[in-house]
Amino acid sequence: MALSFYMFQQFCKLVLKLTGWTISGTLPTDSQFVAIVGPHTSNWDFIIGVLARGALGAKVNFLGKHQLFMPLWGWFFKAVGGRPVDRTKSNNLVDAVVQIFNSDPDFSLALAPEGTRSPVKRWKTGFYHIASKANVPIITVGLDFGNKTVIIPQGTPTTDDMQQDMDQIIAFYRAIKGRHTKVIPDFQP
Repeated sequence: MALSFYMFQQFCKLVLKLTGWTISGTLPTDSQFVAIVGPHTSNWDFIIGVLARGALGAKVNFLGKHQLFMPLWGWFFKAVGGRPVDRTKSNNLVDAVVQIFNSDPDFSLALAPEGTRSPVKRWKTGFYHIASKANVPIITVGLDFGNKTVIIPQGTPTTDDMQQDMDQIIAFYRAIKGRHTKVIPDFQP
């Protein structure tokens, strides 16, 4: 198993190098976190994110719409750390994910704060509430297509001031050029 993991890591490093992508920063290796990845403007975001995660040798899970996990492709998305979410049902996803964090000390999660590639008027805040309730830091990950760099600054713990935390997070993403132009909206509680 270790050999296949090593080979996958080397493969990811090679593909990033051949395509001109670099990684600035690193993910935490021995702690839980919620990584928010953006701006989410293209299907390429997922591919670059998986390659960067593989090159870093990190085990990070993601949530995906349940249709991705149907037969034919479902095995692939599960193999790369996916967990299905049925967005047509009303369920308390935040508490369910917090429970996973509480029961699995190796669990980390990556999410797109916009929740979609389309333009949005407001970001979803589930990632913030998950990090706050699970008492884990938020790691911002910028996919800068302009410079072909995956940018990972230090983690940000949540405070008692959601407005201040979100303003800081949004400021980071406004400096990142996604594959397509996308306006990052002001935070609205």
